[in-house]
Amino acid sequence: MASKWRLAGMEVPFISSDSVKWIEVSVSSNNNNISSDNVAPLTEDCASCSVLENPSQYLIWRIHKNLPTSLELLHVSSSHQFTILGLRINFPFPLSPFAFICSSNNTNIHVLHVLTVSGIAFRLKFSSNFSVYESTLLFPNQDILEFNLVNYGTVPITRVAATAGCLVVGRNDGSVASFQLGILHPGSPGFQQELRDDTGIGRLWGLMSRGRMLGPVQDLVIVEVLGKMLLFVLHSDGIFRVWDLSSHSRIFSHTMTNQVSEGALPMRLWVGEAKGSSGIIPFAILYKRALEVGTEMIYVFSLHCKLGDKLLLSLESSIQDIPLDEGACIDVKLTSKKIWILKDSGLIFHNLSDNDVTEEEPCCYAMQEEFVAEQLFQSSECSSDDLLSITHSLVTSPKDHVVSFVSSIFFRRLLHPGVHHNIVLRATLLDYNRHWTDSEFQNFTVDALKKEIISLIEHEAVAESPLSIFYGWKNFCTRYFHHWCKNNEPYGLFVQSSTGAVGLLRKNSMSVFRSLESIELLIDDELGDLVSFGLEFSDDHSEREILFGLLRCIISISHQLGKSASAIFYESLVGTLTISAEELVPCLLKILETGYSSSVVALNMSDLGADVGREKELANHKNLRKFSIDMLLSLHALGKKAVSWDRMLNVLESYLQFLVPRKILQDLDAGAVFNISTSILVQATSQIAKVMFESALDVLLFISYLLSIGGQIGISHDDMLRMQLEFIPMIQEIVFEWLIILFFGTTSSESPTLEDFSSQLSSLQIGSNGGKRSWNDKLGKCDFTLAFILLLNFQSSSGDPSHISLRCLPSPQEVTSSVRGFTSWVIWGKTGEESSSFLKRSTQLSLILLKHGQYNAVKYLLTGTEANLQKEKTFRSIQDSDGDWCVLQHLLGCCLLAQAQCELHGLLKEKKVCEAVRCFFRAASGQGAFQALQSLSHEAGLPNLGFNGCLSSAAWKLHYYQWAMQIFEQYSVSEGACQFALAALEQVDEALSPKDDCHGGNPLNESAATIKGRLWANVFKFTLDLNLLHDAYCAIISNPDEESKCICLRRFIIVLYERKAAKLLCDGQLPFIGIAEKIERELAWKADRSDILAKPNPYELLYAFEMQRHNWRKAASYMYLYSARLRTEPVPKDSQHMLSALQERLNGLSAAINALHLVHPAYAWIDPFSGKSSIQNEHYPRKKAKKTVIEQLVGSDIQPQCLQSYIDIDKLEKEYVLTSAEYLLTTRNVKWTFNGINEVPSDLVDLLVQTNFYNMAFTVLLKFWKGSRLKRELEIVFFAMSLKCCPNKVDSACLGTHGLLLTSSKDEAVVHGSPDNIAAAHQYKGNGQWETLELYLIKYKDFHAGLPIVVAETLLRTDPHIELPLWLICMFKGDRRERTRGMTSQESSPASLFRLYVDYGRYTEATNLLLEYIESFSSMKPTDIINRKRPFSVWFPYTAIERLWCQLEELIRSGHMVDQCDKLKKLLHGTLLSHLKLLKVDSDDAISAASS
Repeated sequence: MASKWRLAGMEVPFISSDSVKWIEVSVSSNNNNISSDNVAPLTEDCASCSVLENPSQYLIWRIHKNLPTSLELLHVSSSHQFTILGLRINFPFPLSPFAFICSSNNTNIHVLHVLTVSGIAFRLKFSSNFSVYESTLLFPNQDILEFNLVNYGTVPITRVAATAGCLVVGRNDGSVASFQLGILHPGSPGFQQELRDDTGIGRLWGLMSRGRMLGPVQDLVIVEVLGKMLLFVLHSDGIFRVWDLSSHSRIFSHTMTNQVSEGALPMRLWVGEAKGSSGIIPFAILYKRALEVGTEMIYVFSLHCKLGDKLLLSLESSIQDIPLDEGACIDVKLTSKKIWILKDSGLIFHNLSDNDVTEEEPCCYAMQEEFVAEQLFQSSECSSDDLLSITHSLVTSPKDHVVSFVSSIFFRRLLHPGVHHNIVLRATLLDYNRHWTDSEFQNFTVDALKKEIISLIEHEAVAESPLSIFYGWKNFCTRYFHHWCKNNEPYGLFVQSSTGAVGLLRKNSMSVFRSLESIELLIDDELGDLVSFGLEFSDDHSEREILFGLLRCIISISHQLGKSASAIFYESLVGTLTISAEELVPCLLKILETGYSSSVVALNMSDLGADVGREKELANHKNLRKFSIDMLLSLHALGKKAVSWDRMLNVLESYLQFLVPRKILQDLDAGAVFNISTSILVQATSQIAKVMFESALDVLLFISYLLSIGGQIGISHDDMLRMQLEFIPMIQEIVFEWLIILFFGTTSSESPTLEDFSSQLSSLQIGSNGGKRSWNDKLGKCDFTLAFILLLNFQSSSGDPSHISLRCLPSPQEVTSSVRGFTSWVIWGKTGEESSSFLKRSTQLSLILLKHGQYNAVKYLLTGTEANLQKEKTFRSIQDSDGDWCVLQHLLGCCLLAQAQCELHGLLKEKKVCEAVRCFFRAASGQGAFQALQSLSHEAGLPNLGFNGCLSSAAWKLHYYQWAMQIFEQYSVSEGACQFALAALEQVDEALSPKDDCHGGNPLNESAATIKGRLWANVFKFTLDLNLLHDAYCAIISNPDEESKCICLRRFIIVLYERKAAKLLCDGQLPFIGIAEKIERELAWKADRSDILAKPNPYELLYAFEMQRHNWRKAASYMYLYSARLRTEPVPKDSQHMLSALQERLNGLSAAINALHLVHPAYAWIDPFSGKSSIQNEHYPRKKAKKTVIEQLVGSDIQPQCLQSYIDIDKLEKEYVLTSAEYLLTTRNVKWTFNGINEVPSDLVDLLVQTNFYNMAFTVLLKFWKGSRLKRELEIVFFAMSLKCCPNKVDSACLGTHGLLLTSSKDEAVVHGSPDNIAAAHQYKGNGQWETLELYLIKYKDFHAGLPIVVAETLLRTDPHIELPLWLICMFKGDRRERTRGMTSQESSPASLFRLYVDYGRYTEATNLLLEYIESFSSMKPTDIINRKRPFSVWFPYTAIERLWCQLEELIRSGHMVDQCDKLKKLLHGTLLSHLKLLKVDSDDAISAASS
């Protein structure tokens, strides 16, 4: 459309369904039995806007064909917040495409008229405050008036119109009827009036009075003219009539077909406003040719009205015809001077001419479809084919970066204001089967949405190659654009003639139009009238032609690179893959000179195939040759025409004035009002900034291209220097300024993080108004850009023409004027004062953004400003001037620090922290930093620096470094805080020097030692947080403040415990010069106040610490103290904790014993409470009252004298044994309490024997008793063990082996170690109590030779019939060699066994035992006979033998076992006779041998 008509403006969307919260209510009906026949026109897409009495109030209604029973209402005000409440009214029947809204007596109550296709008219009273309907589902019945038009005729209704209190319908038979709906009752006279031509008596004749028949009513319009409500009626046969509704009389009638071409059929009628005092009423009729499909024509007529006794109308002779060649007409609006025509292909307007001769050139407005198509590379003029090729030529990194870069370009353009639409995006995602609920989709942040879309593109791609991803994005954008056009179809226009505002109503959005900026007019006018744009040239017009030629060359370069170049340039500067302009421009110039790189050719070959790739390469080569030749010829021609390049550069410099952001003085208020006008301003700013940025970039590329080919076109060295030194920096500055504005206008804001303190304050809404709450909730949304935040500080007074009026929607000129004001404020500030650079203004803008947590934006703004400064010659002088550079570094440091805290982790966070540290150091080192940073506003969310007065350089750095240390500490970044603490330490001496003339360096009058102590304490804290334990220890020993040193040392030890790194104190790596005693005291303090069961155990650390220093006795003392606390302090009663505590006691005692074994025996003792007493004497604070170990021991059952005695190894071993016994008993849930080592409770051994812990029982006996007491206790133990072997007492099968037994022997009574280790030392030879008894009897009979007698006697006494085990009998019999001496032996001899047999009636066993030994005596070997014959060499228990003889005789006399006893007696008799004879012979031989 722009190719035919001059472009006058662009569409600026400002309300979409994304910003509307819908409230739904339903209307009930009394007409339930309605015929299904359609009486009124069917539902169509339509919309209209009603301007209420208050010019800032707009009521918009919409009816959708796909929702035929619903009508949407929007109450729009220029002072509304971003989220607008919409009312969706659901009717019981489909609606006809008609609605009318008017005001009532109450300014907040309005009246709505609608008509259903079934002929039912509804009149609803509704409140403009839609929030009152949130709590209800039904529209209030008292506000509903329902009327069935079918009751007054069944002729189909073709058109409907309404005014306040009157509903007018036009029917298919040409009749028109009015109804006083809401004024009169339907049954009252005059409620229904039919508009007829008959007068007087003619009414009586019915049809005769009607005259000729009229065609169906084609359109109805009601307009107020000179205080009268006039009804304009257009019939299908071309008859045009005007009726006075007050008198129901016709005042004008004319057949319009006479004024138009033959065959044209009237379709629509629009009536404009009367032209002031002239009384001219313009009206337009849309005609459509019947024979030519799609050909439409609009004729504009004029009625001249004259008010006398009655209103007289006459048709003016002038007619203006407007052909509509392309697209169907959607809506038309007329004002007194203009006609606006909305077509499905665009919006055009014509000036209404006063005569037939003069006709103004028509103009058009660019629709949003064109802008969206350009952004998404969907238009023929803006193809994305070059996007991938240029990207491959620029980005030399791996293909993953190329894919990421291309995806970022598409996604950024997808989120561009005016392009992004949630409904459209959801519809597009549905094509890919991606479904989300409303709440899920609304909660998507920009990053989350980008991740979802990119994952979708990658999933749909055939391969992960850049070309596949590129085509995936193209397909996605194509679908998106299709859904955008479908969901944003234009419904109608609205024009507010009082303000000049022109708006467009779409299916899901609302827009206004703006006028074009000068540069836009210049480009679109195809280099037309330059003087009208402010360019002044000489009279010969040669300079005008020179500029024409230069602009054609600039446009040629832009077309050669395509629209993709600007998108790539912008993304390179603001995206994650940051490339500087110095790198970009040469790459683009190389493409202009030599074409795309070889990588692009290889890419085309691999992805498109060899043949297609070669064809594309050949086409690119031909295009490049044509471009190069055309440029050389054009520049040569311009050089000849201009004579000198200096003149050409002067002309180009005059053109650059259109590209510099205008400087406008602002009269700004302090507050801000956020409303729909703000949204218009942001949208328009993003559009204009995009055009200006691209235009400035084209000039930059053109100048750079001239420099590269300057020798070929004859540019002198001086002119090249001028371009290099003047033009390039100037254009780079312009590009950067528009880049910043475009960045603010198109970049979505960040959502506030939970850690962001300033955002938390904002969320409290303390002292804020509703407007601020509305935008605060919008932070992080795709459609809420940074420009909205900046507008918080941008609001001009109502009389300032440079700002949008807040009382009404703006006119096209006001929108553009407001953009100029806003861009001037962004670049130049409120006062517009001159500045050599953007430096100071960038810091002011950063403060605004920092206040709202926009850290990414601040980082880009400040880094971009700094990079731009580095290109200027004044960079060094800027650093040394008034401190603005220091403020920039300070703000950048705050931004980077906040980013590191809120968003990043790992290496990225470390990188941000390092950058922030560098920025703060730079800020402190610049000239004027103190004054500049002191003036920063605390409202920006930055911590107060907290210093005043005069400060020297060192004092300033000391304070600033301490502030930086605190801010890093606040953000939990210990690494940076540590660096600034160390830096502050370097400044202390100089800052507190008496030579300092300023007295503000030490406001607290602290000494250098105190300040250093505090700083070293902070260094200690930060290094400890970083787990740099050695550095933390170095900070402790470097601290000159003794009190601070002790506090840090205590904290160091506590942290070592918590991190299980306490061994650091014991590995010998830390030097303990001068503080070993302090460390020991702190360790002891920690141990005394720690939970005794804590892990790692502090007493074990003390033990290791002292052992490493070879303090054996102290090590033993601390371990014994540990064991004592375990014994005295309460522990949980469950067996697991009790066993653990006992095991720890054993470990402690064992360690103490081992330590004392390293000491000389003369000094192997400890005073367990000497160290403890020294700890108690220290005045350390306690968190709670707690008994000391000494108090607990005194309060226990331990004897008092034990506290006063020293403890040697023997006592420790005794306690170890008793503790081991307690441990073993606890494993069997047997309770026994240790009460001291002086006396062993008599029940301990019994408990151990009862629980089968024999080894431990014998260990206790051997450790605590000696001599006869030991023998007595051994007899008691073996007596108990023997009883367990008796079948009638204990079932031996139930008694098994237990492993936790301490090994004892005659030489070694105690084995040091844990019971578990001891248990593994010995294993039973068999199972059962007999094996156990045998094992221990063999082991301990050396301690008491009579133990076998005890065992045998116990067995025989318990069970006289028991069969003594063979091993026990063998113990009595001894070795076979001893039999040569008869039955004599040790205490447990055969004679003892013989007596036991006799005593307990085991006569057979006694007789057999005696016979065995007598026979053995008589059958000695010859070698033993000599010994046998010696005096006193043989002995038998003759007394016991005699007692056996007597017992046998007694049994025989008593008659018991006579045969058996007699047999035993005979055997005994015979054996004794033989034995006595042999003894006689031996005695004689002995006497003979003695006498000889």
